[in-house]
Amino acid sequence: MTSNTDSPGLSKNVVAVLCYLLGVVGGVLFLLIAPYNQDKDIRFHAFQSIFLTIAWVVLSVVFGIVASGPLYTLNFLWPLLSLAGLGLWLFLMFKAYQGERVVLPVIGPLAEQQA
Repeated sequence: MTSNTDSPGLSKNVVAVLCYLLGVVGGVLFLLIAPYNQDKDIRFHAFQSIFLTIAWVVLSVVFGIVASGPLYTLNFLWPLLSLAGLGLWLFLMFKAYQGERVVLPVIGPLAEQQA
């Protein structure tokens, strides 16, 4: 994916970063706005961002329920998982800015199918 400096508007790599930065909102926004919704790379990043955000919310809820019950000793893992999530989010934005696709397990192939 290369940046489009000839066409008006945002370059592809900036739009890809914004898809991840804004989560579900950014993904949906760039799936609705032309000409970005016509580009397969931007569509991939938008769908992967949406799926990643949903997966993170589900993981947070499930972990909160499990760790609040009899397995409350697992609460020490939450900061580590949060740090890993932050690292993944930053890594995806960095790679998107460089014009590269990182296909995450499970949600990446789903994003490729939708793109």
